[in-house]
Amino acid sequence: MKPYSATYARILLIKPGAIGDLLQLTPVIRALRERYPAARITIMVSSAGTAGMFTHNPHISETMVFDRKGEHRSLPAFLELWSRVRRARFDLVVNFQRSNLKAWFLVLAAVPCRVLVYHKARGRSVHAVVNHLEAVAPQGIDPQSADPQLELVLGRDDERWAEEKILREKLDGRQLVALNIGASHAVNRWPAGHFAALADRLSRELGVAVILVGGNGDREIAEAVQSRLSCPVLDLVGRTSLLQLGAVLKRCLVTVSCDTGPMHMATAVGTPVVALFGAADPARTGPVGAGHVSIQHLDLSCVPCKSRHCAHDRYAECMDLITVDEVFAVVARLLERRRQEVPQNSSHGTGELSRERESR
Repeated sequence: MKPYSATYARILLIKPGAIGDLLQLTPVIRALRERYPAARITIMVSSAGTAGMFTHNPHISETMVFDRKGEHRSLPAFLELWSRVRRARFDLVVNFQRSNLKAWFLVLAAVPCRVLVYHKARGRSVHAVVNHLEAVAPQGIDPQSADPQLELVLGRDDERWAEEKILREKLDGRQLVALNIGASHAVNRWPAGHFAALADRLSRELGVAVILVGGNGDREIAEAVQSRLSCPVLDLVGRTSLLQLGAVLKRCLVTVSCDTGPMHMATAVGTPVVALFGAADPARTGPVGAGHVSIQHLDLSCVPCKSRHCAHDRYAECMDLITVDEVFAVVARLLERRRQEVPQNSSHGTGELSRERESR
């Protein structure tokens, strides 16, 4: 096995995970590029959609799709992917999906090579970004000193799409606030009625234009929010590509979100986030960088339970207890802070894991 001081020409990162997981891997990608500037770095993701997030990333040479729940459930398709990995002759493989047997078969396709494995932190508090960086520590990368800022590189077409959409909706010149209304797991969702009330107050009291964002699976929630609104909003839920969504979030002054992919997308494009946490732990998956605020009610004995299933007598009370008033107050404060910022200041939110936390 090659020592960490060796030069690697072909690196494979295996991470067929969700949007947030992949964005939290971007500091690893950047650190490897700095360590091995001439290397060809390939990332293996779970879908063509998530692969699109790396289209313009200058550190990624190639993406591979390992659709383990779809196409690659078929043995012939999986063997074709295995052969593709074999032909690539990778000399360093980092497996971030150690619990999946098929992922290990793909690792074997690259042998002989150096193999590093990600181990999720147990019994200690460490942010996922640092935890991911620990997997490549044997290569001489210090997880504590590496730049933890998430990275989402947008294309000109995505930027143009967002700009034209805002112009068509006559929102140019308006202050924009995005509300990401969904979450991958129901236990992490803020009630639709709360989002609607917040949107109305932001529009009525602060005069901002509110944009609803989310994925294809959030349409039902979007309709529930819309049915409770008294002020107009721009509904883009399920109506953008991932990079188009990133371009929209980049143009917003603040994003309000639960613990889910678009929350990390907002931080990656430099937009301050008001993150709403209940069962999940912001110390593990909260927004990365300065200028963000995480709201969580720690007065419940079960918070954070870190579970995807709520066993409380009152379902997801931890999320329901986050009031519209307190979220509105934090958004108003961040908007005022952003209004006072010098426009040329582009350093916001970079280079540190620090963030505000408002506990109740």
